[in-house]
Amino acid sequence: MANMPQSLSMNGPFGGVPSGLVRNIAGGAAQPSNDRNVVSVEQLVIDLSNPELRENALLEFSKKRVMIQDLAPLLWNSFGTIAALLQEIVSIYPLLSPPNLTTTQSNRVCNALALLQCVASHPDTRMLFLNAHIPLYLYPFLNTSSKSRPFEYLRLTSLGVIGALVKFDGSEVISFLLSTEIIPLCLRTMEMGSDLTKTVATFIVQKILMDDIGLDYICTTAERFFAVGQVLQNMVVSLAEQPSSRLLKHIIRCYLRLSDNPRARDALRSCLPDMLQDATFSSCLREDPTTMKWLHQLLLTVGVRVPTLQGGGGFDRMLMN
Repeated sequence: MANMPQSLSMNGPFGGVPSGLVRNIAGGAAQPSNDRNVVSVEQLVIDLSNPELRENALLEFSKKRVMIQDLAPLLWNSFGTIAALLQEIVSIYPLLSPPNLTTTQSNRVCNALALLQCVASHPDTRMLFLNAHIPLYLYPFLNTSSKSRPFEYLRLTSLGVIGALVKFDGSEVISFLLSTEIIPLCLRTMEMGSDLTKTVATFIVQKILMDDIGLDYICTTAERFFAVGQVLQNMVVSLAEQPSSRLLKHIIRCYLRLSDNPRARDALRSCLPDMLQDATFSSCLREDPTTMKWLHQLLLTVGVRVPTLQGGGGFDRMLMN
């Protein structure tokens, strides 16, 4: 790939897998009883660099990657493997616009993305993955608008890679994502995605907000704050018709974190959705005391009235039950 970042260096021997990593995958020093498994994993990694064998290798890894110990260092340090995965990603760019992606093509690239998520999740490879700017290769997928299943699956799996990065607290990750304009891409998905993609995108925004750098970034200008606030408000309105306690939990947590900023707190007094101030979601949250407490704290912090629940009894009474 002509424009690949220089930081995508491969340290392993040409065409092979570092022997120490192979032993780690087998669970320690290689034993005769594990030889078949070691050879299988090593061969699959080698097959990823062969265009004719790559599709089957991706399929096999999709079945067993969660069972392979230290797969991420193996993928990162083996020669040509990351380049091969990026080749899979770049190869479908021409199919994004106009949207011509088939289910088979989507499944194949999503299997490649799943391996990148493995790399993004591992403590030994996370920062290497970030410093190589690999998330940028996923952004075109988040900028699509087709609601067909192949594109929705592609967006969801791409968000899973970003979600793996933000899952572990770290200002370096947040700073990188903000500098590459991830917020508008997440807001786009929060507006037009499925319930699951909306949930993952909102989780990413929540994790960015939880970092002081992220909160300051969103609240520095009125334009950024109201862009996020408008999308959150639209989602609340939609949830009144089709409730999702999982998605609502992340939305409320975003609002609560925004209220930690004095300027945002003042703005929320006039733009916090009415449906969060009445009993609209009382049934949805009745089995989720943690989110109910967050909502209660949000309303007290912003300084709006605490709702009375349907059927009598106050908000505080529900918290005590």
